[in-house]
Amino acid sequence: MKNIDKIFENNKEWIKTKLDDDNKYFDKLASGQDPDILYIGCSDSRATAEEIMGLGPGEVFVHRNIANMASNLDLTAMGVINYAVTHLKVDHVIVCGHYGCGGVKAAMQSQDLGILNPYLRNIRDVYRTHKDELNAIHNEDARYKRLVELNVQEQCINVLKTSDVQIAVKDRGITVHGWVFDLATGKLIDLKIDFQAILKDIMEIYHLD
Repeated sequence: MKNIDKIFENNKEWIKTKLDDDNKYFDKLASGQDPDILYIGCSDSRATAEEIMGLGPGEVFVHRNIANMASNLDLTAMGVINYAVTHLKVDHVIVCGHYGCGGVKAAMQSQDLGILNPYLRNIRDVYRTHKDELNAIHNEDARYKRLVELNVQEQCINVLKTSDVQIAVKDRGITVHGWVFDLATGKLIDLKIDFQAILKDIMEIYHLD
């Protein structure tokens, strides 16, 4: 995008297209939101949430950051989860990573990344937790892809540890999903993570009565 003014021209065309389809479109948009889904994804410019899921405005509440993290020390992420789960009453929380993630790749490298160091340490902790499995993968690209998947798994676990989600699971059966987006094919992949099996030995630590 070399000419930033082009964005405003695009916006005018978008408004016209929407009003041609539905002259009440913006009235409906301004009236409020009632999404069923909270989507926690990566900030990568190639993987936008609504587009890859085929959803429109008002259908998904979105939080994006480097490498789709859900750290309990990230007040923005925790605030989004609280608002979406407790106030918007979403029924599904999706953590979606993507193959080719720059944040995950950076975390695999032993170099000083300045202000990103404490942030990426969370991904390095994922590597440490799953070191035996990852080190057994000799192909670097395959190991990189598996770390992307394991990072999604661990961020889902972080989501499940939050009090907001635990209460919502008990009260109304909210569901957490771990997905990966494949940039090379355009496919969304459900990792089908068995959270009950993963968490059975530690839930007594995090469980709220």
